Amino acid sequence: MSFPRESISGTPKMSRHQNGEEYRNPTEVKKSQIVMPCHANHRQELSVGELLKWMDSTACLSAERHAGCPCVTVSVDDIHFEHTIGVGQVVNIKAKVNRAFNTSMEVGIVVSCEDLFSDTHWSVCRAVATFVSQRTTGGKVQLRPLVPCTQAEQVEHSLAAERRRMRLVHADIMKDLLANRAFQQVEVQEAEKAVPAERTRVESVELVLPTHANHQVNTFGGQIMAWMENVATIAASRLCNAHPTLQSIDMFHFRGPSHVGDRLVLKAIVNNAFKNSMEVGVCAEAYQGEEPLRHINSAFMTFEIRDQEGKPCTLPRIRPEPLEGMRRYQEAIARNKIRLDRKYIISCKQTEVPLSVPWDLSNQVYLSYNNVSALKMLAARNNWLLNSEKNKVSLYTLEQKQVLSFKVETEVDIPAERAFMLLSDLSKRVEWDPNYERCELILRVNDDDFLYRVVTPSIGQDGVQDFILLASRRPPCDSGDPYVIALRSVTLPTHPPTEGYNRGEVLCAGFSILEISYFNQASPEVLPYISTDIAGLSSSFYGIFCTCNTFLQENRVDHASTPQSQPPSSTLKRTQL
Repeated sequence: MSFPRESISGTPKMSRHQNGEEYRNPTEVKKSQIVMPCHANHRQELSVGELLKWMDSTACLSAERHAGCPCVTVSVDDIHFEHTIGVGQVVNIKAKVNRAFNTSMEVGIVVSCEDLFSDTHWSVCRAVATFVSQRTTGGKVQLRPLVPCTQAEQVEHSLAAERRRMRLVHADIMKDLLANRAFQQVEVQEAEKAVPAERTRVESVELVLPTHANHQVNTFGGQIMAWMENVATIAASRLCNAHPTLQSIDMFHFRGPSHVGDRLVLKAIVNNAFKNSMEVGVCAEAYQGEEPLRHINSAFMTFEIRDQEGKPCTLPRIRPEPLEGMRRYQEAIARNKIRLDRKYIISCKQTEVPLSVPWDLSNQVYLSYNNVSALKMLAARNNWLLNSEKNKVSLYTLEQKQVLSFKVETEVDIPAERAFMLLSDLSKRVEWDPNYERCELILRVNDDDFLYRVVTPSIGQDGVQDFILLASRRPPCDSGDPYVIALRSVTLPTHPPTEGYNRGEVLCAGFSILEISYFNQASPEVLPYISTDIAGLSSSFYGIFCTCNTFLQENRVDHASTPQSQPPSSTLKRTQL
């Protein structure tokens, strides 16, 4: 009898660059697995269900390493599968805790593949899962904070708060989008060869055995995902009588636990078919004996059918069932828009995000996330070069991949929270920044996000410029976190470019207030305002920040309220990309 050859790393090294040893995150867990025929599908490729089980178990071990007690999967963010894995190749999975909140923690998962014969490696997917720790006697465990030690860990630690914020509003985004009349009035496009949705319906029952559960007799989340992927694949195959390839799994939450002895009822159906992809909805419910069904999980998976050259095939139309089928058909269109927004704005690298992404309420959360995360990643870089300094106001530059960024840093004797409130109101910036000629508030989206139109003075022959900016502000999530004010360009149909103004672009800019720093990633429209300072021909940045300091000091007391205690003074960091 042959067994799968696998290895999970033992206890990691705890030293940090001591005695010449390389630092390793204490929560990091690695798993390497050779893909055997028993793990593969008919194409001799690793079953995604098997991969999901391995990913979940590795992430769970990482979470338990930090919590010191058993943990269960609560949710998994979007997963996009970049490549398939063949029999004989090695799957390498690495998981580590990005951040621990009060009772939950975010675990980052990276999956890569290795070909032992050609010595090549490639990325397969990345995932982010949320776990909670539980006592054996019941109840959640208060987690100890996780202290990031490297630049990469600091970035992930900071972004984890933004991802958590996005998860909490995900359901509301879907409800708001479905309330849009455009989606309520979608009509089914009749086609001669439309496939009835009921033809794709699949139902299967699984008995949860001890081998499917952890030491608390709770069914592994990865095992449930694997069973769900199985019925979803069958449903997708029935649409076009071909073998599908799973492209992505949308963010999902486990609604409740499943235990050994449960009968798990898995149902799947194709909700809608687009040109080259289809959405399959899957539901998992559990019961024991004559008890009513318990909803465990629902997920939405996107499949493609590929030809022999690996190119996506055109899919047949779907004819939805009446009533509930039509609801699922319309919701699939809304989810497809959200899916594209999330992949387009969040999943790609910052340099791949185009300037001035169109803004609307449905993608606001994702643009806000991109806005704040870009600034946090820029601020976390540690290779800034001091360009000039005058009376404790420092100008730093950073050139990377032909993009010039600059940072201005100073300290002011004013409570950080008060500086945050003053600097986050861009309409007040005209009082201290000569580069802001006019600033009008277009829309207050919510308490943390605002849309502005900013007009800047003419520099040389460039003429007067205007910018449409999304301003996203964030108070600290934990002690030690900075206040953040992030800015980026967006486009609005209500505010197209107008005659007499050159429409400018801001890639990434904003303030980090623990010490006050202003950052800016200098686009061609921004560079003329700072070029003489960078070249050492002037020190206008010093004058602007002196004016900023005066503005903050004059407004340090909020006369509308009398605080009981004063928070610590702030150091102002301003970074521009």
